[in-house]
Amino acid sequence: MYLFIAFLMVPLIEIGLFIQVGGAIGLWPTLTIVVLTAILGTALVRAQGRLALGQVRNSFQTLGNPTEPLAHGAMILFSGALLLTPGFFTDAVGFALLMPPVRMAVYRYISKRITVAQFQMGPDPMQGRHSRPGQRTHPAGQGDIIDGDYQEVTPKDPQNSNRKPSGWVEGPK
Repeated sequence: MYLFIAFLMVPLIEIGLFIQVGGAIGLWPTLTIVVLTAILGTALVRAQGRLALGQVRNSFQTLGNPTEPLAHGAMILFSGALLLTPGFFTDAVGFALLMPPVRMAVYRYISKRITVAQFQMGPDPMQGRHSRPGQRTHPAGQGDIIDGDYQEVTPKDPQNSNRKPSGWVEGPK
């Protein structure tokens, strides 16, 4: 329902703002402002996106929680889409999302409403050894470990239990 209201209200707000601003300063200055905000917004999104990407890489290298940098990156991406959309309201929201304090406030608001059930990154804490990112760890003195489950199957029909194996497996010895 909220999404429907947003899709209905945002174009109406944009049309109203275009009429007001165009009536106050004229057609060509209004169009110039719209094009300049798109160009300026693109440059700012690139700069903020590089910073966010650096924070995501840093969180992966330190095996930290990448949730916050990823959320900031998503908000920067969303602000870029808003800034490329022609309009004064979408530009205002897009520029606001490019400011780190606004993104922090949005992140805090959203994180209060979302619960992460489990997050694990890095080596398994049950193994007791730490490793560099990308390095596999095994308990000392053991090679590759294959974890699996098995279940013994006993034949239900005693007459068929004397059959020879299929050739895919070894028979009883």
